[in-house]
Amino acid sequence: MKKNQVISIVSVALILFSCCKEQTKDYTQYVDPFIGTGGHGHTFPGAIVPNGMIQPSPDTRINEWDACSGYYYADTTINGFSHTHLSGTGCCDYGDVLLMPIVGEVNTNFQGKKSQQTNYASVFSHENEKAEAGYYSVFLDTYGVQAELSATKRGAIHRYTFPRSENSGFVLDLDYSLQHQRNENLQLKVISDTEIVGSKMTVYWAFEQKINFYAKFSKPFSSYKIVEAPVVENGVELPQAKVVVRFATEENEQVFVKVGVSAVDIEGAKNNVLSEIPDWNFDKARNDAKLAWNKFLQKIDITTSDEEHKKIFYTAMYHTAVAPNVFSDVDGRYLGMDHKIRKTDPNKPIYTIFSLWDTFRAFHPLYTIIDPDLNNEFIVSLLSKYSEGGLLPLWELAGNYTATMIGYNAVPVIVDAFMKGNRNFDVQKAYEACLKSSNFDSTNIITPVKMRNALVLKSKDYKNKLGYIPCNLEHEAVAKGLEYAYADWCISQFAKELGDSILYDRYRELGQGYRYYFDKNVGFMRGLDDKGNWREPFNPIASNHREDDYCEGVAWQWTWFVPHDVQGLVDLMGGRVNFIEKLDTLFSMDSRLEGELISSDISGLIGMYAHGNEPSHHIAHLYNYVGQPYKTQALVDSILYSQYFADVDGLSGNEDCGQMSAWYIMNALGIYQVAPGNPVYSIGRPLFENSTVHLSNGNKFIVKANNATKENKYIQSVLLNGAPLNTPFITHEDIMNGAILEFTMGSQPSKWGSGE
Repeated sequence: MKKNQVISIVSVALILFSCCKEQTKDYTQYVDPFIGTGGHGHTFPGAIVPNGMIQPSPDTRINEWDACSGYYYADTTINGFSHTHLSGTGCCDYGDVLLMPIVGEVNTNFQGKKSQQTNYASVFSHENEKAEAGYYSVFLDTYGVQAELSATKRGAIHRYTFPRSENSGFVLDLDYSLQHQRNENLQLKVISDTEIVGSKMTVYWAFEQKINFYAKFSKPFSSYKIVEAPVVENGVELPQAKVVVRFATEENEQVFVKVGVSAVDIEGAKNNVLSEIPDWNFDKARNDAKLAWNKFLQKIDITTSDEEHKKIFYTAMYHTAVAPNVFSDVDGRYLGMDHKIRKTDPNKPIYTIFSLWDTFRAFHPLYTIIDPDLNNEFIVSLLSKYSEGGLLPLWELAGNYTATMIGYNAVPVIVDAFMKGNRNFDVQKAYEACLKSSNFDSTNIITPVKMRNALVLKSKDYKNKLGYIPCNLEHEAVAKGLEYAYADWCISQFAKELGDSILYDRYRELGQGYRYYFDKNVGFMRGLDDKGNWREPFNPIASNHREDDYCEGVAWQWTWFVPHDVQGLVDLMGGRVNFIEKLDTLFSMDSRLEGELISSDISGLIGMYAHGNEPSHHIAHLYNYVGQPYKTQALVDSILYSQYFADVDGLSGNEDCGQMSAWYIMNALGIYQVAPGNPVYSIGRPLFENSTVHLSNGNKFIVKANNATKENKYIQSVLLNGAPLNTPFITHEDIMNGAILEFTMGSQPSKWGSGE
């Protein structure tokens, strides 16, 4: 009996030791927030926690495309540290509440809209800069100040180490923003010798972006000066709202600042930061942020001897948890799409930043695997926005419709989750919302008229009445038509599951609308005018950014966007042989583009395949549908190795709020979902020896790749739970039930999965 007790005690001790060992594994050591801050990745290196409301980060530039996140690695000066940033977008906004430590006299005069620097900017060196998950630091050469940042979900904490000076202090710049947004309702007030508050509304990408802030300083001000006289540039009066605070510091004296933000009011901003950061313990905040990141990153374990791949993979994981952002305050209050103050359960936050044209493809499918509950929260937020504003968003930003991009891509996000059994939301409301998105219906949409007209395009009316969108009546007609057909197919699946046979038939037919655009004479999706004539002249490599028949792409890329009916596309192209020949040409042809204004989004080219932009993301997997999976394996391998690097220029296009990284994660695991809404995954080329996805239901999805090397990119055989798998597809149910997917890899193509 005693022997058994000893064995039991030892067993428990071993289990506890194992658990502790697992919990202390540091995944953040492989996260490099600088990846994507060069090239056109448009990421930022600041200190954040997963899906946090606040993003304290350095701003190095103000103007032009590569200022979208505020930071660009090639720059050598820092304007300060603002508290709101977008990750990897192609449009710019935010850059709110800029804070900059200073020593000595500074000039706060406006430099003019063409300048990339503020007058109080500091020189810095990357040698003295560090970024980790939840922490950022840099030495500001101009002032001799060490700056450090960390964050909680809704609050930022700064630690600044000053030199000895009688004239130290800070500039807090409220009128500052990225790309000089129009400021309205600027209010700035010093309410004590350690507290500053303010609010403003900016008009830019988000037509009415409201923000309030509360800043608490650990050291009292000996004096302060508010700068609020407007400046005039080119006859236009520009409001100002800055405050310069002063105090004396000893050598290496540390001064702390806590900042909270809220879209609701100043009191909300104050509660947000003080409830989450009640003291001045910077190291605790930093450690808690690290713990939060490890909790997220541990969802997937990979085994590989390639340290660079670990860095790429876990940084990709990191980038998929930057957005969407929590938008509701700690007390549950938030700004609705109707710009009324609303309230949710504090434990069930509302989110903002939905880059749906990008993220429906891989980001949300990834979350249906690694965190379906959080993905459900995202859908609940989208449905709240529908209830408040009257329409599902296209690209939602800070409680604003933006009408950015095409399609109605909240639909596949909702339908994909529903088809996978994740239905913890108001299903009838979701169905109603999807149907309204598909129709030319602007009733009860609460937004300015100009925005309403951009949200509810006439193209939906053409699609529903004519079957197609005339290219002489709408820009991007082909791209819109193809995306509409896919989203309508998604609605047909929703209708079928709900037993709505009438709308199932209607939307199944609309899902075939892609056929209108295919010209068999040239073999491409092509513009068709209202008289039924093909667009002339036609050039499949021509691009005129946002003003041609496609969207950020050319005919060579958009012709393949029929993810829901690949066999139908094969038939249109004249059968399997023709389809394969054209697909081969796509990946092997010259990458030269032509046109009046070639879209800069067409990047990461392999032939005419453009991995740097989303419309191409499913194409490499199409070989699996026509009996040549070895070509999918080779192409996925090529993309994984040629488009992602552990470098500042490590992304081939905009990160797009996690989509580029989600593609990498899914394909590194060896799978990709071609058509969200159809819960089936296409198999590519697993990158690692072993990958374990820790599913939220307690099961594990394990991917093993025997003989996994760079040279061994071809699948020789596959076992699913020990039984031979002979087709290059698995289901979502397979994964969530807990599965072991075991590959045997080799250096030569095999007939596995070809049907032969």
